[in-house]
Amino acid sequence: MTEPTVQPLSALQHVPAAQATAKPAAQAAVHPAAQTAAQTVAVQPQVAVQSVAPAPSPGCPPPHPSPRTPKLRLPPGSCDAHCHIFGPADVFPYAPDRTFTPYDAPKEQLHSLHRHLGVTRAVVVQSSCHGYDHRVLLDALAGGGGRLRGVALVGERTGRAQVEELHRAGVRAFRLNFLPHLRTPPTRAEIDTVLERVDGLGWAAQLHVRGEEIAVLESLVRALPGRVVVDHIGRVDLAAGRDGPALRTLRALLDTGQVWVKVSGVDRISRQGPPYADAVGLAASLVAHAPERVVWGTDYPHVNIVGDAPDDGLLVDLVERIAPDPAHLRRLLIDNPAELYDFPAH
Repeated sequence: MTEPTVQPLSALQHVPAAQATAKPAAQAAVHPAAQTAAQTVAVQPQVAVQSVAPAPSPGCPPPHPSPRTPKLRLPPGSCDAHCHIFGPADVFPYAPDRTFTPYDAPKEQLHSLHRHLGVTRAVVVQSSCHGYDHRVLLDALAGGGGRLRGVALVGERTGRAQVEELHRAGVRAFRLNFLPHLRTPPTRAEIDTVLERVDGLGWAAQLHVRGEEIAVLESLVRALPGRVVVDHIGRVDLAAGRDGPALRTLRALLDTGQVWVKVSGVDRISRQGPPYADAVGLAASLVAHAPERVVWGTDYPHVNIVGDAPDDGLLVDLVERIAPDPAHLRRLLIDNPAELYDFPAH
């Protein structure tokens, strides 16, 4: 499958947004929404204005400047099932009511990283910093050549026609954020409205929760129709141990057959730092517990964290420890994400 020509990762970091959006002669398809926005800008009076990217928030470092080449050679069809695209802000503005501002991390930068890591497919998750404006996601999906799927944010004002447009573009899940630093947690009435909007499309519900919240939300998770995906191992607190309420609940939910877990974010929950042996051990136990309902992702470009961004090359190499059984590794990277996000069989 031919991918769009992209610049090296290093060439796209630490540059103003106006430079990061310079288009090469051979360009991937641009979604009409983005094209319209560009045309609107084009008719403005020609005034020399220096484009300034918004200042990143604390806890939003730039991506790792030089991720190592993984020792693990990923098999064809491997999927990064959790990553984000941010901006560039002068083309795809961040939401005015956002709770954080990241460094720009445009689609070209993500494509370059995936080529370096050996990733074939990816699931791009709409970030709350872009809110319900999905132009950045639609643009990425349109230029993905079939190798991308999306996770949307659906609100009470999101109409069915918009949802169907997202589905045609390649969205196959919606995300519910329960972390207070991202938004006020959704009420049951809001969740019911979202479920009505996406009814009949087969989308999964993707839950972003923190630690003990998974136990509090257990009845809600069990009541949701269709498949449910818990992001980043539920962001559990490893200090509570593997028999704490959060992990007991997570394992019980996995046993229902309808709940999946992303064994991503080991860098977020580790109490030891790289190579995150404590979190990797937990992720490996969940893969062994339910190998048919786990997926993996980088969580690139790593926002709302403590310290520097992790090395994505290291994160790839840790996959072999998370899924040491070759059959489980294939499920984690290829078969499970293909089933969950409706990729063609590989």
